[in-house]
Amino acid sequence: MPIIVNGSPVDLPGDPRVSLLDLLREGLHLSGTKKGCNQGACGACTVLADGDRILSCLALAVQFDGREIATIEGLSGEGGLHPLQQAFIDHDGFQCGYCTPGQICSAIGMAAEAKRGLPSHVSGDLSAERVTLTREELQERMSGNLCRCGAHNGIIDAITETVASEMAA
Repeated sequence: MPIIVNGSPVDLPGDPRVSLLDLLREGLHLSGTKKGCNQGACGACTVLADGDRILSCLALAVQFDGREIATIEGLSGEGGLHPLQQAFIDHDGFQCGYCTPGQICSAIGMAAEAKRGLPSHVSGDLSAERVTLTREELQERMSGNLCRCGAHNGIIDAITETVASEMAA
C-alpha cells in the first residue's frame, strides 16, 4: 500500500531507513515541512498523520504505509488558505517563517487532541470531558514547537482566534 500524502498516493521509498521528513522534502519536493534540529526537539518538521501531529524527522516513512499524511501544502483548500494560515498572517504569527508550517500543523493536531479531551500538564481537571484552551493551556500544548524569532505571542493569538474560539462554540 502507498502512503497518502496530501490526498495523493505515494510509493514507499526503496530504503526502509528513509525518514518521513526526507521522503517529503527530498523525495516529493514538499519543502514546507522543515528540517530544523533533526532530533525531534524543535517541531519544525511537524506534520499530521491521520490527523495526529507527529515529528516527521523521528519517523520512518515505511511506518506510514497506508496512512494519510498532511503537510502544510495540503492544508489549503480550493477557497484559499486554511483559517489558521490566515490567522498567522493577521496576527503576525511569524517573522522568518521557518517554524510556521510545523506550528500550524501542530496547532491543528493539538486542537483535535483537546476536542478528544486529552489533558496537558497544566490542565486543572484531568477527568474533564472538555478542555478549555486558555492561553496557559495553549502555551503548554504548543511548547514542543519552537520559534527562535520570538513570535510566540502572535502564534498563540492566531491559535486563539481560530482553534480556541472554535472549541468554545
